[in-house]
Amino acid sequence: MLEVKGLSLHYGRHVALDKVSLKVGKAETVVILGANGAGKSSLLKSIAGLVHGDPGARISFNGVPIQTASPHHVLETGIALVPEGRGIFGDLTVAENLALGAYARRARDQREAGFELVFSLFPRLAERRRQFVNTMSGGEQQMVAIGRALMSRPELLMLDEPSLGLAPVVVGELFRSLDRIRQTGLSLLIVEQNVGMSLAIADRGYLAEAGRITGEGPAPELLNDPAVKRAFLGATA
Repeated sequence: MLEVKGLSLHYGRHVALDKVSLKVGKAETVVILGANGAGKSSLLKSIAGLVHGDPGARISFNGVPIQTASPHHVLETGIALVPEGRGIFGDLTVAENLALGAYARRARDQREAGFELVFSLFPRLAERRRQFVNTMSGGEQQMVAIGRALMSRPELLMLDEPSLGLAPVVVGELFRSLDRIRQTGLSLLIVEQNVGMSLAIADRGYLAEAGRITGEGPAPELLNDPAVKRAFLGATA
């Protein structure tokens, strides 16, 4: 489905990504682990078309090259990004924010089905569809951001630090929702600081360091890897 080969990205003299390669298969959930500054967000932005990598890289989705595509074109191919910070419109209602997600041509004829899907995954949003988003909690706002992305009817949903700044009890609810989304058959690519919960719902994971992919493997192996435990889970063994 998604294939990234030899992706490098520079911001001036700073190397954000250095020959990064990865894959996400159909109905697969993949997690990218790494410390701040590892290039994880830059990778998602490159896939989404928000920034373009150096010449020579290849990003393809369902066999179609998208490495030079605009964000709008990438969305129309079936890739949606929930950015860090959510990017929602606080002065609009839940329903209005969600409706914006159905602007993509691929989703316009399925707007009502999109609402049904989002409200089935996030019943709280159905109850509060007329509430202004800036009056909602951080966890509820994240639900809106994910719901808006789902309204575009993507085949691949990318999430950048979805649990950032949320209370532990809310994080648990969020990952239960992501697991339900995974079970619908949607592919997920997640950058996440909560290693334990993200690997618990993932099929595979990649380790990123200083703009490079330094390791990969099945989620259970990474979860039990001593190096991962030391670096991300605070374990001493």
